[in-house]
Amino acid sequence: MPSDTVREDIRTFLTSRRARLTPAEAGLPDIGGKRRVSGLRRAEVAQLAAISVEYYTRLERGNVRGVSDEILDALAAALRLDDVERAHLVALVRAANAPHRLPERDGGASHVRPSLQQILDAMTGAAAFVRNAHLDILATNRLARALYREALDTDDRPPNLARFVFRDPRSRRFYRDWDGIAHDAAGSLRTEAARTPADTDLADLIDELASVSDGFAERWEAHDVDHYRSGRQRFHHPDAGDLDLDYDALEVPADPGLTLVTYTLSAAAPHAAAFLRLAEASADTRRDDGSCHR
Repeated sequence: MPSDTVREDIRTFLTSRRARLTPAEAGLPDIGGKRRVSGLRRAEVAQLAAISVEYYTRLERGNVRGVSDEILDALAAALRLDDVERAHLVALVRAANAPHRLPERDGGASHVRPSLQQILDAMTGAAAFVRNAHLDILATNRLARALYREALDTDDRPPNLARFVFRDPRSRRFYRDWDGIAHDAAGSLRTEAARTPADTDLADLIDELASVSDGFAERWEAHDVDHYRSGRQRFHHPDAGDLDLDYDALEVPADPGLTLVTYTLSAAAPHAAAFLRLAEASADTRRDDGSCHR
């Protein structure tokens, strides 16, 4: 990603964050009169961050050379950024200040170590898979193959969750909260794009999705960032029916850029019987090579 693009990303991110805040939400008095901008003015952000309007204007234009952590903290507080958004801003600033530095992680890793596959295979009561930061599914266990069989039913190798969400109409039935998972997918890719601005494979994936999916393009232009970390995902499985599963996404410290995603359910949960039937059906299938190929 050229430095000009990074500067533009900083500009659009900061302007989109101040556009969503009203003076009242930011704790500023309402002085009346017609406002020509949506959300906060630059002067109001500067006031809240205790910096000059000129300096904030320079930052918003992407000129962030030498900006301190204290200033970034002040901006994050002024714009009410959450932890993910602040980390995104920091990543953009780092990229702008070191545009030619090689990425510190391989977000597009294409394989997993055998020991990771062994961990997946040992998890018989949870659906589990390993994905990279491009949202490619690299390895699965048996129950994950049963749960995600429609997403894995593709000629793409490896299968990609963002392509499934935005290009495969089956995803709208599979994810009962499709809007939520679409927001998470676009936000995760934007977060990774800031971390690895030189990743051309990721840039190609983003361009592809933006060109074929209005849903992705709209979410990408919103500049929202997100991490898929933990919560509850609501599925409609073609065989098992509705499943409300608890998910956890755990980064693999030994393999930066890889994430282990698990789906579990307590025995007393409403859909426990359906999940158990899916697990039993997956256990009856013939053992394959452990990859995400069908």
